Amino acid sequence: MTISVQKHRLVQARWVPSPNYNERPSPRVDMLVVHNISLPPNEFSGPYVEAFFCNQLDCRVHPYFDEIKDLKVSAHLFIKRSGDIIQFVGFDQRAWHAGLSEWQGETNCNDFSIGIELEGADHIPYDAAQYEALAKVTKALQKAYPSITDDRIVGHSDIAPGRKTDPGDSFDWAHYRQLLERL
Repeated sequence: MTISVQKHRLVQARWVPSPNYNERPSPRVDMLVVHNISLPPNEFSGPYVEAFFCNQLDCRVHPYFDEIKDLKVSAHLFIKRSGDIIQFVGFDQRAWHAGLSEWQGETNCNDFSIGIELEGADHIPYDAAQYEALAKVTKALQKAYPSITDDRIVGHSDIAPGRKTDPGDSFDWAHYRQLLERL
């Protein structure tokens, strides 16, 4: 499947608008940040990440949800274990994915980055469909935003060391980079 970006949206993604975004301070978009998320932790395939990013998480479902109920978080994209993609925020907007962050002397990475959440956990291997989707999405984003060079693709742990660990040791950066080279 060919993946493309039109009007700051991934054409092939299901659009589920999140209220958790604001305007970027400038039109600059030159970084991609890879994350992971699973709700409840280490459990996959439920509707909870989507609900969380849309401030609709039912805290009665799981005790962990009560811990995160006041957080206002989003990402631009969420790639499920199946490779299915959901978009929550337009790429021209600032999604709230990185939090307190710094890269090469610049702070507030949300200002200039695109955040992609993979359905996963630091210690659980990702599925092949996710790597394929992530690589295709990355290439489409690099075409639409040429300043996102390969050296500007980072993990959340790279921009928030000591605070964040995702995408974790289970993320195979070498495999992902090989897929990018083949596309």
